[in-house]
Amino acid sequence: MEPIQAARELGRAIQSDERFRAYFAAKDKNDGDGVLQNLIGEFNLQRENLTMEVSKTEGEKDQSKIDGLNEKMRGTYAEIMSNENMKAYSQAKNEVDKMISQVNQIIAMCCEGADPDTCEPAAKSCGSGCGGCGGCGG
Repeated sequence: MEPIQAARELGRAIQSDERFRAYFAAKDKNDGDGVLQNLIGEFNLQRENLTMEVSKTEGEKDQSKIDGLNEKMRGTYAEIMSNENMKAYSQAKNEVDKMISQVNQIIAMCCEGADPDTCEPAAKSCGSGCGGCGGCGG
């Protein structure tokens, strides 16, 4: 089988995986949750306001305004992350990300000459610098 055809087969296998389907179902629920979408919009607006305030010159900056915006953003973020749809989405995304990381590790090992039938992706990242490493994706 040609590598491009194998990649297409891999794509189909990923899309048929339960973790992938759960991720897209959770994403659709997030997109349809009006309360959550409003919170995300509010958070983005708060972040823009904070960025504008922080980028002002030293004489123009208002530290109490910066502190207030930071506090408001933390509160909005906590609200977003406590939303049941966002919790389900985050969990599903983590599972898909782990799967894709494992796939990428196997491909990288095979490209370095490892046996495709026996090479195993690392369970955890090594904790060292990642410069030039094609391993864990961390």
